[in-house]
Amino acid sequence: MEGIWINRYRKQLVKSISGPFLETIIRYMKRQELISAEEVNQIQELSTLSDKVKTVIDVLAGKGNTASESLQTFIETTNLQLYLSITIYEPMVQKHIEVLQSKFGSGNDISAMCEKPFLERLTNLLLIDGLTDIQQKEHDVMQTEATRGMKNSLRHTPLERLFLPLSKVNIPPRISVTVGVAGIGKSTLVKLLLYKWLKGELYRDVTFILPFMFRELNSFERISAEKLLKLTFPHITETNHILNGTTKVVLIFDGLDEFKYPLEFSNSQICTDPKKDIQIDNLITNIIRGTIFSQATVWITSRPTAASQIPAGLVDRMTELRGFGELEIKDFLETLFEERTMAMQVFLCIKAHKSLYIMCSVPSFCLMIGLSLAYYLRISNDGVKTGNFPRTMTEIYTYFFKMILNGDWQEKEQDALKIEQTFSNNKKLIINLSKLAFYGLIKRKFVFYEQDMKAYGIDLTSLQGSLCTGIFSKDDSNICTVYYFTHITIQEYLAAIYYYTAAKRAIFDLFTDSAMSWPKIGFHNHFKNAISKSLQSEDGHLDVFVRFLSGLLSPEVNGLLQGLLLTKDEQNSYRASVVHHLQCCLNTDYIISSRTVNIMHCLHELQHTEIAKGVADALRTGSLAGRLTPINCSALAYLLQVSEECMEETNLSNCLSYNIFKSLLPRLLYCHNLRLENNQFNDNVMDLLGSLLSAKDCQIKKISLAENLIGNKGAKAIARSLMVNRTLAALDLRSNSIGPKGAKAFADALKINQGLVSLNLQNNFVAEDGAKFTAEALHVNRKLTVLNLQKNSIGHEGAKRIASALKHNGILKELILSSNCVGDIGATAIAEALKVNRSLTTLNLQSNSISNNGATALTAALKLNEGLINLNLRENSIGLNGAMEIANALRVNKVLRSLDLTANLLHDEGTAAIASAIRENQTLKSLHLQWNFISSEAAKALAQALQSNHSITSLDLQGTSVSVRGAKALADALLVNNSLMTLDLRGNMVGVAGAKAIANGLKVNNSLQTLNLQENFLGLDGAMCIAIALKYNRSLSHIK
Repeated sequence: MEGIWINRYRKQLVKSISGPFLETIIRYMKRQELISAEEVNQIQELSTLSDKVKTVIDVLAGKGNTASESLQTFIETTNLQLYLSITIYEPMVQKHIEVLQSKFGSGNDISAMCEKPFLERLTNLLLIDGLTDIQQKEHDVMQTEATRGMKNSLRHTPLERLFLPLSKVNIPPRISVTVGVAGIGKSTLVKLLLYKWLKGELYRDVTFILPFMFRELNSFERISAEKLLKLTFPHITETNHILNGTTKVVLIFDGLDEFKYPLEFSNSQICTDPKKDIQIDNLITNIIRGTIFSQATVWITSRPTAASQIPAGLVDRMTELRGFGELEIKDFLETLFEERTMAMQVFLCIKAHKSLYIMCSVPSFCLMIGLSLAYYLRISNDGVKTGNFPRTMTEIYTYFFKMILNGDWQEKEQDALKIEQTFSNNKKLIINLSKLAFYGLIKRKFVFYEQDMKAYGIDLTSLQGSLCTGIFSKDDSNICTVYYFTHITIQEYLAAIYYYTAAKRAIFDLFTDSAMSWPKIGFHNHFKNAISKSLQSEDGHLDVFVRFLSGLLSPEVNGLLQGLLLTKDEQNSYRASVVHHLQCCLNTDYIISSRTVNIMHCLHELQHTEIAKGVADALRTGSLAGRLTPINCSALAYLLQVSEECMEETNLSNCLSYNIFKSLLPRLLYCHNLRLENNQFNDNVMDLLGSLLSAKDCQIKKISLAENLIGNKGAKAIARSLMVNRTLAALDLRSNSIGPKGAKAFADALKINQGLVSLNLQNNFVAEDGAKFTAEALHVNRKLTVLNLQKNSIGHEGAKRIASALKHNGILKELILSSNCVGDIGATAIAEALKVNRSLTTLNLQSNSISNNGATALTAALKLNEGLINLNLRENSIGLNGAMEIANALRVNKVLRSLDLTANLLHDEGTAAIASAIRENQTLKSLHLQWNFISSEAAKALAQALQSNHSITSLDLQGTSVSVRGAKALADALLVNNSLMTLDLRGNMVGVAGAKAIANGLKVNNSLQTLNLQENFLGLDGAMCIAIALKYNRSLSHIK
């Protein structure tokens, strides 16, 4: 007789037993001699888990009740939760699954979406450490604009690991919060997780996933956890196992931003009884604290501003849903439009306008912008409409609104009379919805109920038409029916339409939902009131509303809505006064906030762009000095947010004060190359800059603080920020007042920082001690590739410290130690380091009092070194012996490409030795020998070398005494040489005869591109000869 218990629960067993637990069962049954070794082998050969479980069950069932009861007892004693799930909860679980499948659809839409590559972002969430200031304080649109749709997190977690530990030493998170701006796809993400769970693709060990929507919880004032569970899921008749944690449960609370009650954790009532009625907001805080549903995993989704209500200490894991990248925008549009041509046209329009491209990182914006542009392109291509491409938000949303009235973006635009008829038929509904939108907005209400609809005269049956489907939605549940605009910006747009039309005739303040207020007569007074309310808002919840309100005054929008909501050209009577008022709002002080930046957005929506254009031009040309009035400061802050060009290169040199810089600080976060040179910045400003560089969402890659007044204290502030900053790659602090203590701070930072690749401390006062601290950092740092310590008085002891570090550091590529008095001792130490160092490619030892002894040591290193490409020894005291050693090194070295020996003491004999060497050396490309007391004899030697050398491309003999004979020799070389591209003969007295000779060489030479013959007494005849030669020469492009 087959096992009764197994047969009763066969389906549940197959579904519930995991791989590891199956192995445990097999081992136990083998010990009990209920499964043989041969049967185990047959089971192991099967490929899928379900087949293995089925076979084990079949084997045990075939061995009668003894085996069946043994399996029942084993599961009950070793895994009680699984046992309860199989025997008691499974019927409820099955019913729960059916209900979820019914509520969230068949899954076909989600299944289809899972095949799209742009949904990869839904299954790979960004791990973040908390919310940024912008996320906590600003409107979603402002967040998207400020961050340019980019996210700075490098850590990700896949959806299937959202509720799992990050590593073996971590514990699973109890409270997870996922944030994202409105329309980014948070609710879609919830549906995707439910769909995958229902299919058994993830979290198979979870018995119940219980999704709640905050918009539905608004219906309750007081309720217990048990009642909430039973009201939301009536099919769950037995709740104890969920409440006491004997079964594994995930609670999902979607849309915290739609919850009408604030979460006040400091004042909430503590409750541990899940059957006790308490305030609904207290119930949520107790669930988050863990006093109720303490064993359950809780997942909350929210817009960032609302998520900031939850104390960071209560959140175990915070993730963020990223938006679309460029390829995902393109894929989305190709999915949206069947015609690939239309999809490409829309994509190219979006790509050409950065502001639209940024907003399209949010899927809901991408949908509305895509449809609006497709509608615009369709009617334009049909010749029905001509005009400028829509660039402002108000234009985009107005096209979207007209598309809704028209019926479909694919349809040709109806006759104006037909559109007016459609509008007329629905005018009352549109006006009432707009009124609902406005008063909902000022009350921060984004979810509505039947009583709200009735209060604003909205007939629920009228919502069934196609007009409403694009702008208004409703959801039914066991708890209530809720209504909401399809996106918060749709609500803000309609609110602006209501306010605009009502303000023309209203005599009382429209921001009060009653007639009891001070009289306000005339559109201008109402507009001023709206702007005032917006400026007083701390979180910018009216920012986009006033943008739309301003945009309705633009001629383009008036043309689109005339005859419907607006009268033709009526904006002309308001526009001038509105522009004046907006400018007055900017002309108060130098305190720049997101609200004042939004005023610039309002001017843009009005298409009044003169201020922004003037500042953009000044920023581009570096001529902002003396022009940063309060209005221009606001314009600058606006440009730093919306202009790609300003973001890439932000030149704020010689134009900032402490207060202006402080006001601009949040706007500088997303600049890539920030120039703050010559601003008289002192240490106090560096405290501000340090806070900027320490911010989580800082994306500055290069920053120049050259020629300021930064001392050790300021250096320490910057250095502290480098310990946490991960984006800054180049820091320029030349010509400040940083001493050894400041250098030590930077050295300590370099031991930790793994992002900085270039540090410029030129012309400071780091001295020997500063060099010592820097050298210690170079022993540890594995990222810095460029270090400039020019003119820092490090002396030979400092050079010795740096040299010691070079023996261990294999990363640094460029080292500039010019003007540091390192002398022969320092040069010798560096030479010893070069014998073992293989990473350094550029070494600058200019103006360091290096004589023959130092040169000899360096050349000995050049014979062994295989990495150095550029060596600068100009303005030292290298004489004949040093030149001879350099020549010997050049005969051996096959790596060096550039050698600068300008302003030494080579004379003719030393130069001749080097000329002899380059006959053999075929790797050196650039040779500087100017100001070395060279005569025509040395020039002849160089000319002879050039006849056989094929590597030298640049030769500088400026300020020597080449004279006529030397010029003739070099001219002869030009007849043969085909590699030299640059020749500098300034100040050499070559005269007319020398010019004629060079001219003859130019007639034949086809490689020289740059020739400098200034200060050479060529005379008219010499110049004419050169000019005639140019008629034959095809390579020369620059001549002086």
